[in-house]
Amino acid sequence: MKLHLTLLSLALLVFAVAVPRADILEQILVKVNGDIITKSDLEQRQIAAIRQRKPEQRPNSDTELQTALSEITPEVIVDFVDELLMVQRGRELGYSLGNEQFQSILENIKKENKIESDEQFQAALKQEGLTMDDLRKQLEKQMLYTRVQQAEVMGKLNVTEDEIKQEYEANRESFTTPPQITLRELLIAVPTSDKGLSVAEDDAAKAKAEDIRRRLEGGEPFARLAGDVSDAASKANGGLIGPISRNDLSEQLQKELEPLEPGDLTPVIRTARGYQILKLETLSPAQVKPFDEARAEIADRIAQRKQRSEFQKYIERLRAQAIIDWKNDEIKRAYEIGVKQRQTAS
Repeated sequence: MKLHLTLLSLALLVFAVAVPRADILEQILVKVNGDIITKSDLEQRQIAAIRQRKPEQRPNSDTELQTALSEITPEVIVDFVDELLMVQRGRELGYSLGNEQFQSILENIKKENKIESDEQFQAALKQEGLTMDDLRKQLEKQMLYTRVQQAEVMGKLNVTEDEIKQEYEANRESFTTPPQITLRELLIAVPTSDKGLSVAEDDAAKAKAEDIRRRLEGGEPFARLAGDVSDAASKANGGLIGPISRNDLSEQLQKELEPLEPGDLTPVIRTARGYQILKLETLSPAQVKPFDEARAEIADRIAQRKQRSEFQKYIERLRAQAIIDWKNDEIKRAYEIGVKQRQTAS
């Protein structure tokens, strides 16, 4: 499903207010410490958010569009205001995107996208509806946001050895590899037709499987027999399956394998496909990753958790200190909903 609504139709549907039509595209919705967010600014972000949805989740009618907007606008407007606050803070701290740094970023963009000339780059920008000035402003905003986050949040985080040890002990199961198992299978399929299952063919398949199992017990190589007579795709590999996690097997199959030692055979098992014989090749016990090997992973996990928590506290301080002047009550309500959602999620 494609998004059939144009930018203009979306603009006419988003939170319309009683203002002269000539002013509607540049209507100011909010001032954040003097910086403004206009109606068209917000609409561009709403469109981008809708386009990021899976095709089947995109609106295809006015009613669906209104529903989608009510869902996404709280998050979109909170992100927009928070971005402004972070960029403003970055400028207060004296950060800026210098010409040399900007050119370096441009070269990286060209390299990553295999763009070989300035003409190709300009064409790519035009295709995205951007000018070089637009791109520079976007890159500078991203840089300021990241620098502030690193300096004011991430740079002040500290993960102690005690925290790492406590996390390891409390979540040992997440560092445990379940038992791994390798099997060989041999399948004698039971033919089916529109008339259903033939009892005679079922009996014949079962008898053949029982005979093969006796041959296996007599010492004939499983891999050779599987390659000769098995109806499973694994016959090409001598019936080999795995290694796989034992937890991925059905409960019934785990019960069949429970008493076996490597080299043992299961009884002939009736499955949806026919009659199956399994041989346990190898069984590796569950293994717990040693603390020293898990330390770096745990530290990253704790740091990310702290980062989310501390960033939430940091951005709440910036919001509290900001002068936010709302010009549209409906967008203000969406913002308040979005803020509460963030606080609940954290």
